[in-house]
Amino acid sequence: MLSKDQLITAFRHAGLAKGDLILVHSSLRKLGPVEGGADAVLDALLEAIGPEGTLALPTHTFSVVTARQPVFHQILTPSNVGTLSNVFRKRAGVLRGLHPTHSIAAIGPLAAKLMEGHEKEVTPCSANSPYARLREWNGKVLIIGERLKCCTLFHACEEFAGMQCVSSPSVLELFSITESNEVMPVATRPHVINTWDQYPLLEPHLLANGALRISFVGECALRLLDAKSASDWLILELKKDPSIILPKPSPTTQ
Repeated sequence: MLSKDQLITAFRHAGLAKGDLILVHSSLRKLGPVEGGADAVLDALLEAIGPEGTLALPTHTFSVVTARQPVFHQILTPSNVGTLSNVFRKRAGVLRGLHPTHSIAAIGPLAAKLMEGHEKEVTPCSANSPYARLREWNGKVLIIGERLKCCTLFHACEEFAGMQCVSSPSVLELFSITESNEVMPVATRPHVINTWDQYPLLEPHLLANGALRISFVGECALRLLDAKSASDWLILELKKDPSIILPKPSPTTQ
């Protein structure tokens, strides 16, 4: 069973530092037993970056907020991307954004500005989304126990590279309800092409150019991406050849 102190040491060894802005994707199941559970993991992350750092987690709801059920509540709608995100969004001092399908929750000096206006964007990962701001503000992405498939930052790279084909041409009309029960209509164009299954293919290139580091805590892999370096490389590659992350066509049956 891992302790909080072991996690702090592992997170710092992975590359987290005081004052960092980090977005964390996680699988508690793959991390394994931790003394103190999810809260201990969050406490370790916060200690690793200190009070001057900003911790963010995706609290996505794309599998529950749909055309058939178009309502998102800032406080009540659970995240569909893991236990850690649901524990985090309920903690004192944590803010949650208003995007109905791709909200984040965050705490720290940059939390409010990171998610500001996200619900006004036509696509979830636009140039003014929290994911794009990670690149602009020299943030980091820490992936605990998962592969690059879950890296939402790469959706923002698709937008920067001009890959309009990945988003629906039609607008989905949704509604966000704020903590104070104000109802806000939100128009969004969701992703319609599965690019994320190809993201793990980028790993050797990101390791080679230093944008990705892999370390371990116990048997659990920790992948740390430098958001700017990873994005700059990927945007350039996508502009040259977007097919590197597009689904491969099925072989023709003879």
